[in-house]
Amino acid sequence: MRHIISVLMENEPGALSRVVGLFSQRNYNIDSLTVAPTEDRSLSRLTLTTHGDDRRIEQITKHLNKIVDVVKLVDLTEGAHIERELMLIKVKATGAQRAEIKRTTDVFRGQIVDLTSNVFSIQLTGKSDKLDSFIAALGDSIVLEVARTGVSGISRGEKVLSL
Repeated sequence: MRHIISVLMENEPGALSRVVGLFSQRNYNIDSLTVAPTEDRSLSRLTLTTHGDDRRIEQITKHLNKIVDVVKLVDLTEGAHIERELMLIKVKATGAQRAEIKRTTDVFRGQIVDLTSNVFSIQLTGKSDKLDSFIAALGDSIVLEVARTGVSGISRGEKVLSL
């Protein structure tokens, strides 16, 4: 099962390396990883997605909590949460394809952010499965390049990840 783990950690050199090293040493896979400073510049919020059963996720969270730079963590998939991912995708767009790509982009609530006579660059945000569906709807033959940010997530309501 896919899990989204959000970690509040000290914004120090080497902190991210220690988290990634933990996954590497124990042969766990990180599907996506995002990290940025929080409103408190001394702290960063790291959000990662990984797959595993309950036992494996429990082991991951225990090991993460042992890292000195980790202040607090939460498995967002245990409760109500909001998740989003940003994708930039470059597609071939010639002739009649242009109108169809524009319609598909509109259906998925995306935006064409750059265009030339042969190529559209499209921005799309949403859950990962929405982005995957958009790529499938376009078809592999016209996709030239894809850049995705990875999942960012936050708990719904008043629950916050803070000190």
